[in-house]
Amino acid sequence: MSNVITTPVTRRTVLRRAGGIAALGAAAPLLHGLTAAGDAAAATGANDYRALVCVFLYGGNDHASTLVPYDRANYARHLRIRGGGFTRKDLADTVLTPRAAQTLTDDQQFAFAPYLPRLKVLFDGGKLAPVLNVGSLITPVTRAQFDGNNRALYPLPPKLFSHNDQQCYWQALGSEGSSIGWGGRIGDYAMEANDHSLLTCVSASGNAVFVSGDKVLQYQVSPKGAIPVEPILDPKYTSQAIAAAMRQLITRPSSHALENELGILARRSLDMERVVNGALSKLNLQSSFDLVPGDNPLADQLGIVARLIAARGELGSRRQVFFVSLDGFDHHSDLALKHNDLMQKLDEALAAFYIATVELGVAGQVTSFTASDFGRTLVKNGDGSDHGWGSHHFIVGGAVKGGQYYGTAPQVSATSDDQVGQGRLLPSTAIDQYAATLARWFGVPDGEMATILPNIGNFERRYLDFV
Repeated sequence: MSNVITTPVTRRTVLRRAGGIAALGAAAPLLHGLTAAGDAAAATGANDYRALVCVFLYGGNDHASTLVPYDRANYARHLRIRGGGFTRKDLADTVLTPRAAQTLTDDQQFAFAPYLPRLKVLFDGGKLAPVLNVGSLITPVTRAQFDGNNRALYPLPPKLFSHNDQQCYWQALGSEGSSIGWGGRIGDYAMEANDHSLLTCVSASGNAVFVSGDKVLQYQVSPKGAIPVEPILDPKYTSQAIAAAMRQLITRPSSHALENELGILARRSLDMERVVNGALSKLNLQSSFDLVPGDNPLADQLGIVARLIAARGELGSRRQVFFVSLDGFDHHSDLALKHNDLMQKLDEALAAFYIATVELGVAGQVTSFTASDFGRTLVKNGDGSDHGWGSHHFIVGGAVKGGQYYGTAPQVSATSDDQVGQGRLLPSTAIDQYAATLARWFGVPDGEMATILPNIGNFERRYLDFV
């Protein structure tokens, strides 16, 4: 059982911890600005802005190669079941030491994968917290109840271990085909705080049910900004006269209901493109994302999120929910090489984004969190791993009570009662509890929580207090 102890986190402590980044080698270029940016953030002061940023890892992230047992006894158990992987020497620089004493299940000590050195700095600085064994649940379930057949009392989420359904459950708490996500429901609650309600829920990763609400519409952007209707806005496609005619054609009112609705949609899209890209064009940022090496689509997406946050004053945005993603985590084979590359991208992108929020003076008002279809089996499948259930996730931000663990650490086992076969973790923390904690921080009152998360009443403890 995790013994969670809350310790006050000061800016002085964060900056002192960040001062040790030189030892991380490659991590240093992305983190060198923390101290100076921290002073700037302190001078900026608080403002009436809050944002949640969902970082979705599509395919099912292998939690066992992300947060690895390091103490000798549990490392040996991990090695016997999974085999191969990182040596203890590989993990020595990313061992996690909680800021206040914590005793985890079987006295476990964890280390980040060696490809997450920047996130280790954020953990040490109290700005990142791992949340252990989170997953899809309708109600608390034991191993015996999972193995039984009383689904009236102990219902299970639909189609466990299915990519599409579990991606949808994480985002919308329903099976594939659900049309409203819990991020969108939060947006429904908050949309009136914004001058442009369309900028309440924003996806930089294409269509995502997470940011679709009952009232609020998801607004999609590219890493370059608002997505223009090219033939109308770009003269190289046609003449100005033809462009004006095309605009009139696709936006004009019509007596035909569907055609009229299409015109409304086109007008809204064109008007918002002008507003958003106009605001972005006024920014002159030297961003931490400029230092991210190579091809990193997650960094590109978080980069536009940072720019939209920077333009919040111009855009009149006070409450926003964002969605970004990184694909490629379904590692049934060649897990080690592929996963390591993705961990490096995650590390670079999340660190750059946190630094950007510090530089913008909103680190305490922006909270990022990871999500994924599911974890993976601890028992290996050749040189890969199969679909799991529970997984470990990260919360990052200036408001996070970081440098410690939340939730319950599972045993390192393929036969214990906290897993359901092959080392598939039986979640000890529900998505609902994870989401409720974030929603409460965002400003959703306790009395409205069941509207956002209909199953939250099934769990005795609603909130995890990591923010």
